[in-house]
Amino acid sequence: MHDFTQRFLFDDTDVRGELADLQGSYAEVLAKHPYPEPVAQLLGEMLTAASLLIGTLKFDGLLILQARSSGAVPLLMVECSSEREVRGIARYHAEQIPAGAGLRELMPEGVLAMTVDPAQGRRYQGIVALDGATLAQCLSNYFASSEQLPTRFWLNADGRRARGLLLQQLPADRLKDPEARAASWEHLITLADTLTAEELLGLDNETLLHRLYHQEAVRLFEPYPLHFRCSCSRERSANALTSLGQEDAQRLLEEQGGTVVVDCQFCNQRYVFDASDIAQLFAGGGIEGPSATRH
Repeated sequence: MHDFTQRFLFDDTDVRGELADLQGSYAEVLAKHPYPEPVAQLLGEMLTAASLLIGTLKFDGLLILQARSSGAVPLLMVECSSEREVRGIARYHAEQIPAGAGLRELMPEGVLAMTVDPAQGRRYQGIVALDGATLAQCLSNYFASSEQLPTRFWLNADGRRARGLLLQQLPADRLKDPEARAASWEHLITLADTLTAEELLGLDNETLLHRLYHQEAVRLFEPYPLHFRCSCSRERSANALTSLGQEDAQRLLEEQGGTVVVDCQFCNQRYVFDASDIAQLFAGGGIEGPSATRH
């Protein structure tokens, strides 16, 4: 299994962890657009972060990470479903991206929005400034400033593999004393901070956890598979046309020479609608497939 998340627990303290490994799904995302290396690395880190976070949430639905800035990368967006289906995209100005550029150079004055969109219930969104040196620092700052459980991230990607580690402090159970809880949390974080990019990208989970926490009682659970999947469809594209209204859709049809083309930015899939499709759509007949009048 090359794409998965894997949970672990510390038996003697109130801390859980999650590890994520993305290879095939990461490659699928990068294959859709010719990303410069720094952008590919940052996109890999965000894919990993979303994959880690989905394991901390108990809901059916979608987690969306969306970063915007005034710099060379104005948009970075990743989605991960509760079924661990991931997709992502970046918008960038290639001429403004130097080799080796990091988050601060790529996304100055950036803001990151984290949206939880459950299938049932209310949508929630939290926002944090991209004021850290890395995406992992920014996400850690978000949890430190919110009322949620203390959470820390370690993320790395190299254009071929994207890996991440998450630690999260749980409500008091095994350790009731506040000082003991704080000391245990800081101890585990300090050990994780010794992890190098080479180790995170190169070691399997068992070896990595043993290297960091061989003196701790750690339980590693079965992995959950991840995979790339785009949620676009002909039906969703038709719904987007419907939302324009019949008059605007007809005008668009005329402007584009008799066909309306809807492109998915995430996967480059193209959906084409001709005059018969548009008429059927607004007549209430729906769109089950491309019109038989088109070849």
